[in-house]
Amino acid sequence: MELALYDSDFGYYARAARRSGRAGDFFTSVDVGPLFGELLARQIIEMAALMHTPLFDLVEAGAGNGRLSGDILRAIQQRDPALYEHLRLQLVEISAEARADQRTTLGEASDRLASSSADLPADFEGVLVANELLDALPVHQVVMRGDELREVYVEARGDRLATVEGPLSTPALRQYFEHEHVALESGWRAEINLRAAEWTRHAVRALKQGFMILIDYGHPAAELYSAGHSTGTLTTFSRHTMAGPERAGDVPAWLERPGQQDITAHVDFTGVQHAAEREGATTLAFLDQTYFLLGLGAAEIDASDLKTRLALKTLLMPGGLGSTLKVLILGKNVGTPTLLGCSFRVRAT
Repeated sequence: MELALYDSDFGYYARAARRSGRAGDFFTSVDVGPLFGELLARQIIEMAALMHTPLFDLVEAGAGNGRLSGDILRAIQQRDPALYEHLRLQLVEISAEARADQRTTLGEASDRLASSSADLPADFEGVLVANELLDALPVHQVVMRGDELREVYVEARGDRLATVEGPLSTPALRQYFEHEHVALESGWRAEINLRAAEWTRHAVRALKQGFMILIDYGHPAAELYSAGHSTGTLTTFSRHTMAGPERAGDVPAWLERPGQQDITAHVDFTGVQHAAEREGATTLAFLDQTYFLLGLGAAEIDASDLKTRLALKTLLMPGGLGSTLKVLILGKNVGTPTLLGCSFRVRAT
């Protein structure tokens, strides 16, 4: 999965500045236009006011070409010019091609760009936003055979790739389930994202004071590792067509055309939350994107034109991005404030 997505020469994400949108392989909240960024800006402005820091860092991880940050910054400039003037934008993106496109995408807002790198900043104070980053981090896939947990590996068989089961590559996989009190039934398949927990710990350590807004597809551990997801969640997207998880006996869709399609797995938000809390963060909320955006005033936006109405529908409607995307809000050294994004309803369906 890491090679297929991130290899510098052949990786799916490394070879293009942008993969989403009508001309891409999948659709994100950013693709509906600037509305998503404008709503996020309202939450970030409130968070900045709660911090009272002379310099404020806005860090976007998995920033791509900077579209979301550009939307956020333009909204902040309009709503809170003083914050805009002392804000430093730090973009984190593994694709060199996407990084090269960021200043052009940001346009006039590029005057706020302080850094662009493949790595998180060593330390920062402010808000970190990660929109659909964790679901694209490489996962381990495991399967329960009787009472033995086995790992799924990839091997070459002539001119094709195939899966083969073997012993666990690291005891951390079994320990992960033990920490989250997860027990798979025989035959169940699941993904374990050790990288997401590692990334979260690193991000919280780097955050000296402020907030993290993590938005992604996923579930609490009790739901993710249950009968409803007993075939796992490893999925591909290509030309807006989803394939997976695989059925018994089929060649997994994620083995086909490596480097030419997206591969993703749902996030275990319980594991992410616990990783953050072990590093000193506080969980402030976990809720559907629908309720988060309604708390930020989505229902009060003038939707008299068709484009805005369609954007709101895409962002909010149950069964679409509104309910499938979850929002985890973390704080560090900021207490437990009541946030605007949590003012409508705090619920994860």
